[in-house]
This record gives sequence, C-alpha cells and structure tokens, in this order.
Amino acid sequence: MTRILGIDPGSQRTGVGIIDVDAAGKVVHVHHLPLILLGADDFPQRMKLLVLGLNALVEEYRPDEVAIEKVFMARNPDSALKLGQARGAAISAVVMRDLPVSEYAATEIKLAVVGRGGAEKQQVQHMVGLMLNLKTKLQADAADALAVAITHAHVRATAQRLGVNARMAWSRK
Repeated sequence: MTRILGIDPGSQRTGVGIIDVDAAGKVVHVHHLPLILLGADDFPQRMKLLVLGLNALVEEYRPDEVAIEKVFMARNPDSALKLGQARGAAISAVVMRDLPVSEYAATEIKLAVVGRGGAEKQQVQHMVGLMLNLKTKLQADAADALAVAITHAHVRATAQRLGVNARMAWSRK
C-alpha cells in the first residue's frame, strides 16, 4: 500500500485528503479535513497554521507521496498571489519531510475523477464520495484534496502498467 496526501491549497482554507492505494490502483479513504486558517491574526500567521497543520498530519498519518493542485489564475491578482504563497508554504512543509510532490492542474483532476475537465465542483464532490464509499456529504476543500490524491493514484497506476515514470504517464511531451 502507498499512502497519498492530497492538498488543495488555499489562503483561508486548505483542503487535505489522505488515501491508501494498493498495487492494483484500488483507493481507500483514510482521512480528510479542511485546515481552517482564518483564525490567525494576519496572513503570515495563516501560513504558520498551514505549515503546522500539515506537519501534524504528516507526523500522524505518515504519507509516502504528496499530490497538490496547481495554481490557477484568479481574477483578483491579490488572491492569486496569496494562493501561490499558500501553495508554496504547503510544498515547503512536505518537502522538508523529504516527501515527493506531484502537481496537477484543476482540469486534470476533474478529468481523472469525473471524466470531464470542465466538471462542476458538485460533480467532483459526488464522484469522490462514490469512489471512496463515503456516506456523508464532503466539505468542498476536503473533497478537492481527496480528488487530487485520487488523480495521483490513477496516474501512478497507469505509469506502472506502462512501465514509465509517473510524471511521464500524464505528459504528452
């Protein structure tokens, strides 16, 4: 079994989802939650909460690999910068633990989970719940993080079947 930590970065809430995947590519839910960062006094303290929260999760759940959503261009430049900083803080937190990180665009995640790169958030939440056999409605950020982890599990399984590196399995280059 390989344990994958999926991260949906955000400057107010960061979604975290953890799954186990076996050699055949079967995924099993382990844990999910949104890390709520709004309780901090200022933005730097939010980033501190993010790093501390990820460190605690890595310590408790011991993932083998990490998958994170790539930044998309937001309409508001300030929001895009803050999202990028949150993403950087999250990546730093896990690479300091020597965990390998794979990155996926939102369209790649939607394609892997729903079958359409333009799928709606509710469709992603629904499919993640079905794939992981979860009975309760998922919080949006946590569902997105689980979707990132599922995407990475699919890419890993495909790469193993093809006998190539996981980064090469998704790329057309």
